[in-house]
Amino acid sequence: MICWEKQAKSLQKDGNKLKKSIFWRYLSITMVIILLSFVMLGSVMMLIFSQYWRNEKKALLTQNATSVAALAGRYLAQEEREVSEAAGKVFLTSFATSIDADIFVTDLNGEIVIGVYPNSGLENPAQVPTNAVKAAERGLYEGKSDLDGFYGGRRYVIGVPIYAEQDGHCSGAVFAATSVASVNLFRRTLFHIFLAAAIVVLAGAFFVVGVFAYRLVQPLRQMSAAAHSFGTGDFSVRVPVTSEDELGQLAASFNNMANSLAISEGTRRSFIANVSHELKTPMTTIAGFIDGILDGTIPRKEQDKYLQIVSSEVKRLSRLVRSMLDLSRIENGEMSLNPEEFNITRTVVDTLLTFEQQIDEKQLEIRGLEHAGPQTVYGDQDLLHQVVYNLIENAVKFSNRGGYIAVQIIDGIDRTAVVIENSGQGIPAEELPRVFERFYKTDRSRSQDKNSMGLGLYIVHTVLNLHGGDITVSSKEGEYCRFEFTIPKPLDAPKLKENPSPKLKEPKNRESKGEGNGGRPPLPKYRNEQERSKRS
Repeated sequence: MICWEKQAKSLQKDGNKLKKSIFWRYLSITMVIILLSFVMLGSVMMLIFSQYWRNEKKALLTQNATSVAALAGRYLAQEEREVSEAAGKVFLTSFATSIDADIFVTDLNGEIVIGVYPNSGLENPAQVPTNAVKAAERGLYEGKSDLDGFYGGRRYVIGVPIYAEQDGHCSGAVFAATSVASVNLFRRTLFHIFLAAAIVVLAGAFFVVGVFAYRLVQPLRQMSAAAHSFGTGDFSVRVPVTSEDELGQLAASFNNMANSLAISEGTRRSFIANVSHELKTPMTTIAGFIDGILDGTIPRKEQDKYLQIVSSEVKRLSRLVRSMLDLSRIENGEMSLNPEEFNITRTVVDTLLTFEQQIDEKQLEIRGLEHAGPQTVYGDQDLLHQVVYNLIENAVKFSNRGGYIAVQIIDGIDRTAVVIENSGQGIPAEELPRVFERFYKTDRSRSQDKNSMGLGLYIVHTVLNLHGGDITVSSKEGEYCRFEFTIPKPLDAPKLKENPSPKLKEPKNRESKGEGNGGRPPLPKYRNEQERSKRS
């Protein structure tokens, strides 16, 4: 119990940590990822849109400046510029207003010939820096600057050359300039739109992820509560399985673990009760009789009788301790094999002779020995003797008075089969799958199984598994119970037998479950001790 409590408390502690941290950790990490995604997306989007706006603005300014440059070439070639200047300003104003920019024309020295300034509001500026004019003369000037103080602040400026109509030489430049604030305004507007959309999306994502994270950790919270119940000794709590994903599989595995814990706890309590009962009864008997002998309560002439009872109880305690030691060796993986060849038929006969007194007392008929010839098997003789001993002990114990015990030893191609059957009440069909579980007893009333702790068949099953063999059980209530175990032969030994052992016929009016070997015809009862000795 202490071990289970420690495990359950540890699980509960881990569950509490998960409950306190996983929800907020998952929520915060998810929101940070979403936020970073928005920041990256917004940055890329702002960069792309800004570049797109800049390219569009550049194309617009360049196109209009080029158109003005074509007309300016003809304007500079005119001799009466004063007449044309007024018309030129009207013309430039229409261009400048349509693109929200300043447009002005200069000669190669940077002197402004004509210009309009609706975007900046400048009044009659005198000269443009010659470096800008020279850059425009080479083909195109582009930049964000104040043109060396020409403007009071930074402007986005485009400059293109003017080619004279007569000789095609560059005779000046046309500049189109617009405020950088328009670019910033565009960016701010775009940022506000994006920020508003991001806030709405983040709020929705926070709600959705929060609900999902809560549902995600809900099974863990339920497991934590169940672990708390396990720590108090209540193994009845189960976690609802609401999905088929990993969490559903985890909940199902947790419930399976809880079932195993509940079964183990029930088995442990039953085991403690059984051990207490099994130890208390013979020790009380032994102590009582020995005290009676020592204080003279039991007459000397009856002491041998009571010492025989004490000897029987000591042997009972010895069997109990041996079973416990075998169980410990099995659970610790310390049970190993020392295989050798030996006669399994001799083992069966010797074991039956061990129970001769009980067989005589219950007037049991032994069947099948006259057909059982010597049969060599390869395995651990001591462990397989224990298998035969436990099965025959059960057969003797649960046979009805005047019934029978039938034995078959069948030599197969690749394995040897041993069948031990007894008449009696049999085992209920619903209990057959559990007879090989440790500490499981089919007779809960202790009326017949007073000396058993439910370990014999578990040890039998384990020993046969170590040998690579198997054991099956079949029964019909009120008639019989049959155990059949097999021992495989070495890989180089399988050969067809020329004269296989004859099969026995099934007794009439009886059904067999899962047995393909059938029964052998019954042997006559031993008429006297002389005949028994002769047959033995």
